[in-house]
Amino acid sequence: MARSLLALLLLLASGCAGMQARHMPDAPRILIIAHRGASGERPEHTLLSYQLAIDQGADFIEPDLVPTKDGILVARHENDISETTDIARHPEFAQRRTTKTIDGIPTTGWFTEDFTLAELRTLRAKERLPLLRPGNKAYDGQALIPTLDEVIALAKRASKETGRTIGIYPETKHPAYFASIGLPLEPPLLAALKAAGWDRADAPVFIQSFEPANLRMLHGMTPVRLIQLMRLLRTPVDPDFAAMCSPEGLREVATYAQGIGPEKAMLIAPVGPPVCHVADAHAAGLKVHPWTFRAENAFLPTALRNGTDPAVHGDLNAEILTHLQLGVDGFFTDYPYIGAQARAAFSPPAR
Repeated sequence: MARSLLALLLLLASGCAGMQARHMPDAPRILIIAHRGASGERPEHTLLSYQLAIDQGADFIEPDLVPTKDGILVARHENDISETTDIARHPEFAQRRTTKTIDGIPTTGWFTEDFTLAELRTLRAKERLPLLRPGNKAYDGQALIPTLDEVIALAKRASKETGRTIGIYPETKHPAYFASIGLPLEPPLLAALKAAGWDRADAPVFIQSFEPANLRMLHGMTPVRLIQLMRLLRTPVDPDFAAMCSPEGLREVATYAQGIGPEKAMLIAPVGPPVCHVADAHAAGLKVHPWTFRAENAFLPTALRNGTDPAVHGDLNAEILTHLQLGVDGFFTDYPYIGAQARAAFSPPAR
């Protein structure tokens, strides 16, 4: 009889749990997007950085895409590779240093579009922010510039090994500029996604860009999800992102994209009211993925800093949690493990 009573109690408990599960569905998973990989701990846009990000719990790894002279897409934050590679130590390329105007801004350096992939393979990556991230210098010279195909292969391999779906979140860098010089980004990007079987609306891919015209073009070329990036300090060719963040502007964005990627200070301003509101984006049917959450004092609000040394780490966990309280759907971070800790500690506000 005791056993029968116990079985009845267990049945009732499981039934109640099932009712709760039906009436209280889990909230959608908040995405951790590894900004250039785990770039706080490895040189950015390297397979070293992407692999560490995956190991630390990232859902997506972010390759910024620029083309080579022979039309191969590679992962670099900018097409100017002066600060992210050892090219200055290669006398054979000294004469290729030049000045170009990119998105209305004159820039002097060495540019990926002036090199074949074979030539770029003779270079090695290095830390872009050595004064803020001196520990990363230990990895200088260890990594090649990866291609988009190599980043996709890493994500697929890691998905099999971990049992988690690891996606990619590529950014098209300066697409209008590259189209103007005969190296459009869209065909090789979409070809790579098709070859990977990722040319679907439910593929583990988001394509992001600051340029609305690029996203509108992609909207007509692929079902892959698109993200409109936004920033406070606009370049000479940027649209009015503040106007884009209005309810009317967000409804217009929703005609060609599935989400927005605002600079984090647009959601919580250091001074004054926010430029963007998560609720307005959600009302327009858009996801919100702010950028970029970094641990160093130099990138944190004053109240979350630890002393005055810009390289010392402050309370990044607290900053991420503050933004999670706004209802964001994901976030970019240079420190995926801190992002994972914050997500695990987060309790969504009661509705």
